[in-house]
This record gives sequence, C-alpha cells and structure tokens, in this order.
Amino acid sequence: MIQVSEEAKKRVIGLMTEGGFNATTDYVRVGVKSGGCSGLSYELDFDKNIGEADKVFEDNEVRIVVDKKSFLYLVGTTLEYSGGLNGKGFVFNNPNAQRTCGCGESFSL
Repeated sequence: MIQVSEEAKKRVIGLMTEGGFNATTDYVRVGVKSGGCSGLSYELDFDKNIGEADKVFEDNEVRIVVDKKSFLYLVGTTLEYSGGLNGKGFVFNNPNAQRTCGCGESFSL
C-alpha cells in the first residue's frame, strides 16, 4: 500500500481538479520505470481507468492505482509534498530504496 501525507493529498486534489479529473472517482497512477541516475524512476499521473492487473487502494481520500510490477517496488511508500522556496514538489519516501539520487526522483534496490 502507498500512503499519502496530508500536504500531498491537498496538492493532488488541487491538481486533479485543475486537470479536469475528479478526486472522488478518478485515480492517481503511481509507477516505476527503468531510468534515472539510480536505475529506477518514479512515475506519477492521473487516470480515469484501471487495468485488470492493477492494484487499487485509497489512503487519505486519494484513490491510487499501481500496476502489478511497480507495486512490488512501492510497498510501504509514502507520497509526500514539499512546497516553498526550497521544496522539491512530490517526494516518494520509499523504505525499499537502498539508494536514491539527490533529486529524489530515482532509486535502486
């Protein structure tokens, strides 16, 4: 399961609304792909549909969908948001990552 912090929830719902998505019926799609300075990078998008192999769950009023392969890398992760002058935007706090890059957008196991 992926958890969503209070700040990330506010930002996700705001961005969904701006993008024409509905936070009560649509999803935040979280995934992992090859690439980035540490080998794997995070993907974050909005989606109205789910696939047969997708895992779906909800945390802090945010509906999340993750493909089966990515789910293995993301179990226990918390999606956080850091704003302000030195903020990085969305940040994945992943307990499975053994190494992350400086920008926090990629990791390795």
